[in-house]
Amino acid sequence: MTRPARPAIGYWTGFAIVLALLLATPLVLPEFWQRFVTEILIWGLLAMSSDILIGYTGMVSFGHSAFFGLGMYGAAAALLTIRPPSLWLTIIYGLVGAGLVAVFVAYFSTRLRDIYFAITTLVFSQIFYVIIFTWTEVTGGENGLTFRQPPFSIPGVLSVPFTRDGFHWFIVAVVTASYLVLRRVMQSPFGKVLQAIRENEPRTRAIGYHVERYKIVAVMLSGLFAGLAGVLYAVQNKFTAPDFVFFLVSGEVVIFNVMGGMGTLVGPVAGAAFFLLLREGLSRFWTEYYLIPVGLIFTAMVVFMPQGLLGFLRRRLNQ
Repeated sequence: MTRPARPAIGYWTGFAIVLALLLATPLVLPEFWQRFVTEILIWGLLAMSSDILIGYTGMVSFGHSAFFGLGMYGAAAALLTIRPPSLWLTIIYGLVGAGLVAVFVAYFSTRLRDIYFAITTLVFSQIFYVIIFTWTEVTGGENGLTFRQPPFSIPGVLSVPFTRDGFHWFIVAVVTASYLVLRRVMQSPFGKVLQAIRENEPRTRAIGYHVERYKIVAVMLSGLFAGLAGVLYAVQNKFTAPDFVFFLVSGEVVIFNVMGGMGTLVGPVAGAAFFLLLREGLSRFWTEYYLIPVGLIFTAMVVFMPQGLLGFLRRRLNQ
């Protein structure tokens, strides 16, 4: 009876240590690196949302830039139209924007499989990119939109502007809560069906599950959390632009998943941290050509560490 509890104890101990380190970041790191850690958490949330499709359902999506970008523009719409600015309405606007796009994309793309699904999500991503880029009157075109950061508020209780440290702790709280929610969902019967679709879709359909419905819900769930990441990024930077809807953002998210380890939720966050730190470090030595060593390292990891950083560490620890 004690054996199953030991892995759980180790997991929650590690979880508590990492959470404590993230909470202590403002106290030990200078401003630049604190902001960098905050951005890693936001990109990690985006990668985590993508893992629902790539790692758990076996559906490679190149459309997450659309969900991320529409979350940003939804947040911008709230911050530019609502007075006084409301953080919670900003989040709701961003989730609605990303959710509507996710429903639209899911309805058409989930009818396809494998590479055809990936290409369809890529096409939809580019469609929304062109709309945002050319609809200058609403989106600001290539110049994007700027706005002020909303205060943290509890309706009827308090409303205080975010400090640098306060915003970091808010991001830690949101990303942690998102991770716990997604972890519970992926361990639920719904999550098990998604994993069954990944392993053998025809057999899952044969035993009576409506595979298309599960795929649609998976895309919608993934899109909502990607939109939440977009809202957080917009609020942090007080800016949004069409570049965040471009498909290259989706490509980077796939790289995060591959580097960190798919189907783990934690792995994509680790992959995002590793990739962003690697790019930041190398760009200081090779200003123009830093992507060459980044590409070589990524290729080596795919060849020699196909299960990603998390999978590699698990194998080493089990030896």
